[in-house]
Amino acid sequence: MSRVPALTRDDLPEDKRFIYDEIASSRKEVTGPFSLLLNSPEVARRVAHLGTYIRFESVLPPPVLELIILTTAREWSCQLEWSYHEPEARGVGVRDEAISSIRDRRAPDGLNDEESVVVRYVLETLREHKVSDDTFQKALARFGAQGVTDMTATLGYYALLAGVLNTFQVEMGPGVSPLLPV
Repeated sequence: MSRVPALTRDDLPEDKRFIYDEIASSRKEVTGPFSLLLNSPEVARRVAHLGTYIRFESVLPPPVLELIILTTAREWSCQLEWSYHEPEARGVGVRDEAISSIRDRRAPDGLNDEESVVVRYVLETLREHKVSDDTFQKALARFGAQGVTDMTATLGYYALLAGVLNTFQVEMGPGVSPLLPV
């Protein structure tokens, strides 16, 4: 049981139910952090809008997105985020060695050049609160200005979701097994 209630459409005031419908239309269902964020409907709406861009419209290829998500989830020790996205990452072709390197906190060991740039960018941002010139220039050369902007927004978005999941103590849903070591 989470610390705040997971809300359904019927729990919302009539004039806020359109927000639930908007979120459901882009995700098919309203679960996880979004059902909790509905305790502040406008926050849920705006977070979901950003998430729709990041997940489905970003210029970054799916393997890069998943590397960013896994690295962020690992840094936040967010079991639910990691356990949902590890299979997603495998499904879009992220290498097993890259996943285990991030999971076991060995990165950048075991990463190829592209993976290393992505993971270093995320780790530096989350740990140092800035990115070194070397890492930034490598990311910029590989992904362009829009790409590094999307990278930064993606790690920020998933840090926000990890904060929601961890702070509200959201439990694993049915069919999701914990995959992140404690």
